[in-house]
Amino acid sequence: MSIAQNKKAFHDFFIEEKLEAGIVLQGWEAKAIRAGRVQLKEAYVIIRSGELFIIGCHISPLPTASTHINPDPVRTRKLLLHSEEIDKLIGKVERAGYTLVPLDMHYSRGHIKLEIGLAKGKKQHDKRETEKERDWQREKQRLMRNKV
Repeated sequence: MSIAQNKKAFHDFFIEEKLEAGIVLQGWEAKAIRAGRVQLKEAYVIIRSGELFIIGCHISPLPTASTHINPDPVRTRKLLLHSEEIDKLIGKVERAGYTLVPLDMHYSRGHIKLEIGLAKGKKQHDKRETEKERDWQREKQRLMRNKV
């Protein structure tokens, strides 16, 4: 079941490969995510010293958050993957010019997971072409509906 999606990522990038990663959260963050107070729009994934981190993921604290903690909505959070998956990603990002983008935050067997994509950037003409294709598909569906 999806919690939050990054639709902008599909507009700006060609997604080559998808991976599911765990995410290290504090208690108030898990509660806020379960309440749907998360946004992935401006987020991105970086590799620092052999580990993956998500930056820019905004989790709004609930008003009932504990008083003894100071919630930081956009703190850097660590992602959890197997070491061989991380090594493969490091090779592709450094050599082939790929980037890592968060695509979807969802539940998997009661745990909050983040789907990240290995992506290559789109040029402006690619974005226009994708938009034209989407409009044509929508128009085609509308015409088929009107015929029936």
